[in-house]
Amino acid sequence: MKLETKRLVLEKLEMKYDKAFYSYRSDVETNKYQGWIPYALEDCQHFIKNRIAKEFNEPGTWYQFAIILQDSNEMIGDFGVHFLDGDEHQVEIGCTINKKHHRKGYAKEAASAIINHLFCNLKKHRIIASVDPLNTPSILLIEKLGFRKEAHFKESIVINGQWVDDVIYAILGKEWATTAT
Repeated sequence: MKLETKRLVLEKLEMKYDKAFYSYRSDVETNKYQGWIPYALEDCQHFIKNRIAKEFNEPGTWYQFAIILQDSNEMIGDFGVHFLDGDEHQVEIGCTINKKHHRKGYAKEAASAIINHLFCNLKKHRIIASVDPLNTPSILLIEKLGFRKEAHFKESIVINGQWVDDVIYAILGKEWATTAT
């Protein structure tokens, strides 16, 4: 599975990206809203080997894209798509970008390409995103993409040993068709 945009290549996260993956995913402050932070390179290698689906659109799995700059071939982030078990019409998404590349539009560009593929090619009905309500940059991004807030769950998830709130945003395929940029 490979997608290309004006500035990016989105391809399966593989072992060749383990060091780049570790370099930004291990940044505790930048990733404080993430449910998983690796403490060693081996954690990333285990994640790549054992936690990523072999095939795109496999129910009950996460498929992880590496986000790569076309001009330099540098991996700058990753984008996950969770194909929900027992529901082939809905998926969950999540994105992490290396802090050196924040505020350059890469997350929106990657998300737009993947969302477009999910709705237009795979005919998914609904895409959701789960966000910590304190993660303002992520909320702004998904709202720019046309997602709407559907729920706010109080202290519903444990992240880094603490109970935190979880906000669910979603967009339908028919909504994306009218807002896609």
